[in-house]
Amino acid sequence: MAVNPFLGNRVVLGLGSNKGDSLGILEAAIGDLGNVLTDLQQASRFITEPLYVLDQKRFLNTAVAGYYPSSPRDLLKIIQTLEAAFGRDRTQERRWGERTLDIDILLFGDLVIAEPPDLEIPHPRLTERAFALAPLLELVPDARDPRTGLSYQTIFAGLHPQGIYSL
Repeated sequence: MAVNPFLGNRVVLGLGSNKGDSLGILEAAIGDLGNVLTDLQQASRFITEPLYVLDQKRFLNTAVAGYYPSSPRDLLKIIQTLEAAFGRDRTQERRWGERTLDIDILLFGDLVIAEPPDLEIPHPRLTERAFALAPLLELVPDARDPRTGLSYQTIFAGLHPQGIYSL
């Protein structure tokens, strides 16, 4: 993925919601991210079946891409503040359960970062999540996993069906 010396690293963020007015929340969050990322692009919206915790409502998922001039850690802080502003309380939720807003850093340029417990790029479960790969590939169809060099198109094609529907 590209680095623009004037705009920063090209990043891809995955967004999801299944609690509250999910479409309204995603649209508002994307608007807010337009103040953070330069040259913001949006993927389609997808209705997706829950993947890990099955006893919950379907999710609405999408992705955005743009350029970010600062560090991945700074972007993570902004994302977590934005999630909280939309009602997410990590202390009150079950892992992979319902949430008003979830924003994941899927890619940050070609960086590979492991800073447990909260910052790993590419996202550690990206290669198993069709709901994250489908919108990512709309925005960056030639993206490759910077850890392995494998095409995300190839990885996506090898996943079992996970219940993803265009909105």
